[in-house]
Amino acid sequence: MDPHDSGRIARSLETLHAFGYFAPEVQEELTRIGLEKGRMCYFASRSAPMGAVSPGTVAATFFVFNPALVAHRMDGAWTLASPEEVTAARYRGVSAAWGRLLGDLDPDDLAEAAELARTAARACSVAGRPLCAGHADLPWPDAPHLVLFHALSLLREHRGDGHVAALLEEGLSGLEALVTHTATGRGFTVAAAQATRGWSEEEWGATVADLAERGVLTPDGGLTEEGHSLRRRIEEATDRMAGQPWQALGQEGATRLAELGRPWVRQAVAGGAFPKGVFA
Repeated sequence: MDPHDSGRIARSLETLHAFGYFAPEVQEELTRIGLEKGRMCYFASRSAPMGAVSPGTVAATFFVFNPALVAHRMDGAWTLASPEEVTAARYRGVSAAWGRLLGDLDPDDLAEAAELARTAARACSVAGRPLCAGHADLPWPDAPHLVLFHALSLLREHRGDGHVAALLEEGLSGLEALVTHTATGRGFTVAAAQATRGWSEEEWGATVADLAERGVLTPDGGLTEEGHSLRRRIEEATDRMAGQPWQALGQEGATRLAELGRPWVRQAVAGGAFPKGVFA
């Protein structure tokens, strides 16, 4: 497969993984076992497959979050619930959320999508990819909807780990990566990026000024020609490094998975998969 095509398909399905962090049912299950609502649930549930890792490890692998925010929100998390309890609660919540948002799917279509995604996910290389490796060590669920969720989680973390490598290759810090991504106009607004990733206006402004001196940004925070070239290189490298599982699935299988999944993405979003205020 062309890496750009596989990257486009991967991004089109990402919602079916991402609501596993934010749906109310997931938050309910995680707070029921003792975690604090909001960011602790996100940080702990996503990192739990790696074990009881330190806040520094979480910040390193999540990359674009302010390490101080991660340290504050992860403080004591593993004393409230073990990583195994957190992962089990996450999957219970995902199952409940799936039933609410996507419980009316054709079971044959769901089973087909689950096996297509599993075929791709099993081809993920975990070398140098800690978040993907942690998820790969988890046992496969039995229910088709959870097989699909687990497979898409593996594919997402495989791609994300590679994306961090591409950012590092270009010499960007986590905050610089976030600032330049926001400057493309295809991601967060500046205010949303600062609020959700824990960066102050002063930290953001200093980074904009530094990137402007390096010729990546204009003084008002827009991308220069070099900045646009930088982001293109990053996305192309990310697509290349994420291509292995999609090559294993093949063009026909990947296209079919996208055809099945895209209407489900729209249905999940319309049904409230991402409620406001989850990071309160």
